[in-house]
Amino acid sequence: MIENQEDFASEMKRTDHPRETLSSDADIRKRNMKTKREPGHRIFVNRSLQLDRIKFYGFDMDYTLALYKSPEFEELTFQQVLETLIELGYPEQIREFVYDRTFPLRGLWYDKFYGNLLKVDSYGNILTVVHGFKFLNGHEVRQLYPNKYITLDDRIYVFYTLFNLPEIYLIACLIDYFSSVATYVEDRTGVIYGENILSFRAIFNDVRNSIDRVHQRDKLKETVCENIDKYVHKNDQLPVLLDRIRSHNAKTFLLTNSEYWYTDKLMTYLLTVYDDDSKTIKRDWKSYFDYILVDAQKPLFFAEGTTLRIIDPNTGSMKLGSYAGQLQQNEVYSGGSCEVVSKLIGSMGKDVLYVGDHIFGDIIKSKKQKAWRTMLVVPELNHELKVFHDKRELFNTLETLDTSISELLRSFDMTSNQGPDAVNKIKHKIQECTHELDMNFGLLGSLFRTGSRQTHFASQVTRYADIYASTVVNLVYYPFFYFFRAVPQLMPHESTVDPEEPMDFKSWGEDNESLPFDRRRSTFAQSSSSSTPHLAHKLSIQTHPDLPLHVTHDHDDDGDEDEDSAAADPDIDIELRSRITYTPPKRKIEQIANGNVEKKDENTSK
Repeated sequence: MIENQEDFASEMKRTDHPRETLSSDADIRKRNMKTKREPGHRIFVNRSLQLDRIKFYGFDMDYTLALYKSPEFEELTFQQVLETLIELGYPEQIREFVYDRTFPLRGLWYDKFYGNLLKVDSYGNILTVVHGFKFLNGHEVRQLYPNKYITLDDRIYVFYTLFNLPEIYLIACLIDYFSSVATYVEDRTGVIYGENILSFRAIFNDVRNSIDRVHQRDKLKETVCENIDKYVHKNDQLPVLLDRIRSHNAKTFLLTNSEYWYTDKLMTYLLTVYDDDSKTIKRDWKSYFDYILVDAQKPLFFAEGTTLRIIDPNTGSMKLGSYAGQLQQNEVYSGGSCEVVSKLIGSMGKDVLYVGDHIFGDIIKSKKQKAWRTMLVVPELNHELKVFHDKRELFNTLETLDTSISELLRSFDMTSNQGPDAVNKIKHKIQECTHELDMNFGLLGSLFRTGSRQTHFASQVTRYADIYASTVVNLVYYPFFYFFRAVPQLMPHESTVDPEEPMDFKSWGEDNESLPFDRRRSTFAQSSSSSTPHLAHKLSIQTHPDLPLHVTHDHDDDGDEDEDSAAADPDIDIELRSRITYTPPKRKIEQIANGNVEKKDENTSK
């Protein structure tokens, strides 16, 4: 990402050198590390995004605008779910469980069949397996998962959101409890006590239903509202950000799954401005948004959705019937669908930047269904940055060890019967180094990686989040004409081959490698036209395409139709024309019919 004009100029100079354009990933990282913003204020880029193309900024509320404090909010949820489980018949002893924030990790998979928490890479390969609080070794993992691989199906539940953290820890506590107390006998798929069987799937369902019940009863939300400063962060930059967005002729909207009464309480705390007497409202929170939608029921909102209804802000009750008019400022709406709302506000799709914390409900669905531009809020990111920065030497050691294996095996081919003994020793060092790096992040390691392998969560962030940051207010540190530029990504065949190494091999389809490309194409054109019949009348038919003299890609441009038509003007590519020396030959049927073929081309075809 290029932060200023000086960096831009130096970057352009570097690209003039062919060797620089084929540099390694490590070199690219070094080139893009220069920044004017401290890491905690930065926004990181997966796909290029121009802020001046965005006309609508949408925001989720929970864990996005309203960031809950950790571990206070998780502890509150944990204790209330415990009480709900005891009401279901779980033993009173579970009240002794104490929440430990160092254990749960977002992005884990739960195997309902074996009762295991899984940390999985982007391809479904299993990185870590935990049963209760027991970490399974390699032999134990292969007994349950012979290929150390699992597919994402109905047997698996993915913990996508920060709301899942207490749930993850509680499931681990329960399985550990039932596995260690003598009253219960553990089976492969559950526990047996007397004539009763409690499957790991049933434990998961009870915890999941209890979590939903706690949120639906409103007791959790009422407790938060009674002690709102204890459970919710207040950031003074948030109203500044929202005002700046609207001052640059963009519109803002709030899109949350929370009910109106709860939304009103939290947003009042975060945004409402009072007079000096602290009783009279000087500015209401709703004035920061052009449109407000609650009870959205995401991800359903991005599919068929629900009925769009208008809410009376004074009573919180919904008005009768489905709303069909234009969305109005200072009004509050319930439900709806992405399709309906987009039409009412005049959004096309890519002119929306939606900011949320839920990788599935906020980011993946909005990207897939409406091609919204997306910003993922990752509150864990600052911790990840600090640990990775402080322990960067460990990661560098991992890279060195990986490279050393490649160097050892470089001289071996199919005639070799045995590899070097040092490889196994290096693999063991890689395991030790990976474990040491993981334990600096937490008991289950990093949210984004295990050693040099990225997690399933990291792959989803890369694929679906255009940009991501630790907090939404990081947007305030960037101008609204800013171009978030993605770091170039090289494939292995581009990053591992020395650009000065000679390419002494034949390309596929290259029958006559001694001829330059334009001569080979001319030869092919003549040989393929030799069987063309002579026509009695003259036709002007182009038998193969010309080399394009205009820019053909459009992956970094989300402009409107007027700008697209301006870009299609042939006069703007004069400099490009002057740099292209080759134009493919045109072969017309009338030339062949008249026998008007150049002698040198005939000789070439022979």
